[in-house]
Amino acid sequence: ERRLLDNGELKGMIDRGDIYGVTSNPSIFHNAIVNSADYDEELKRLAAQGKDANAIFDALAIQDIQAATDLFKPLYEQSQAGDGYVSIEVHPDFARDTEKTISEASRLWKQVDRPNLMVKIPATREGLPAIQQSIADGININITLIFSQQRYAEVIEAYLSGLEQRLASGFDIDQIASVASFFVSRIDSKIDAWLNELEENNRSESLIGKVAIANAKQAYRLFSQRFSDARYSHLKAAGARKQRPLWASTSTKNPNFSDVLYIDELIGPETVNTVPPKTLEAYLDHGQTAIAIDQNLSEADAQLNLLAELGISLDQATQELEEEGVAAFSKSIHDLLNTIEERRLAYSS
Repeated sequence: ERRLLDNGELKGMIDRGDIYGVTSNPSIFHNAIVNSADYDEELKRLAAQGKDANAIFDALAIQDIQAATDLFKPLYEQSQAGDGYVSIEVHPDFARDTEKTISEASRLWKQVDRPNLMVKIPATREGLPAIQQSIADGININITLIFSQQRYAEVIEAYLSGLEQRLASGFDIDQIASVASFFVSRIDSKIDAWLNELEENNRSESLIGKVAIANAKQAYRLFSQRFSDARYSHLKAAGARKQRPLWASTSTKNPNFSDVLYIDELIGPETVNTVPPKTLEAYLDHGQTAIAIDQNLSEADAQLNLLAELGISLDQATQELEEEGVAAFSKSIHDLLNTIEERRLAYSS
């Protein structure tokens, strides 16, 4: 919300070390703009200039992102470009269009014009070549909506290939940063509903609230393997940075679970966790700090094997979640644009 930028609250969180970056998406902007008066004056000004709803949203979003990146700039510099990033998402309607995604990522990168920006591209099949090309173009990329191990492996491949492509073109790669946003709690929400439809038995009940974390643990193992092999070592010698795993969708949806479940169980070296404000408050109050992501991997493997034995397809779940995620973000942006259009017309009348 813009008020966090204006009233010093965001700066205070940065100074205290509560947060090391900020992400945005259409749903976040929708809630911020629709449910507050923070943007009304600027919206009126832009409407008076004759701008349409798309142009107004673009201007509002870029202003917020620029202000946030400026607040994080000292951290970005102190961490030698390791932290202090702010993410903005390409238009969700481009999720299935490679060329439009490449063009939009380039436009946002140039418009915001901040070194600690990350442009978010969804990990759809069409998004993968856009990720590779954007990395090759020197743009920091946050790959979003990753649910499956297979797609995560393809995302890592796109990142490494993009670095290799850029290096082969004679450009430096030491300032390029990327995170792979692996979505977590939504997996449990879907899988747990399917488990509850099975005839009650101890085996299915033992997996309730466990599959998402097991899936994330396997993803972290893949990260550790791919970013310690000979191929990455060659890139590292040229200055490449690891593409850090980012845990997304980490607010607890089931009231029977701990409100910090998807933070406590996912703590590990070189990871990022994005959380909504209430989850952050809960973690600062009673969260754990022990490294957990690389613990009990054999148990995680056994849990996912049991899921398959019970006849539940994790692949089906992750594919559905990707499609639902793309659709949800698209709906959010169109709901937001409709609201902006209503206000624009009201201000113009």
